[in-house]
Amino acid sequence: MQVPLYQAKAELFRMLGHPVRIRVLELLQAGPMPVRELLAAIEIEPSSLSQQLAVLRRSGIVTATRDGSTVVYALAGVDVAELMQAARRILTGMLAGQAGLLEQLRGAETSVR
Repeated sequence: MQVPLYQAKAELFRMLGHPVRIRVLELLQAGPMPVRELLAAIEIEPSSLSQQLAVLRRSGIVTATRDGSTVVYALAGVDVAELMQAARRILTGMLAGQAGLLEQLRGAETSVR
């Protein structure tokens, strides 16, 4: 039985729903990075990062290649980077709307006094 598209999308967003995974994807937009650089940038325990990288790797969002004893991670495709950029645009719009509402509230507050 085939999974409905909406359910597959929900699974994708659920998989992305962890701050460390999002941070990894943000960092990898600049290009492939070895694990040691990801650890330095994110500042979490190596075992925690390894766990989150495994989730991203299993889902096919990132790829891992070995260069000697170094494992280098990269985004699996440009679509992932585009998704991260789209999320940034959406959040920017949402926050801009909230800032406008906050300004309206502040203006209403001063006119009541």
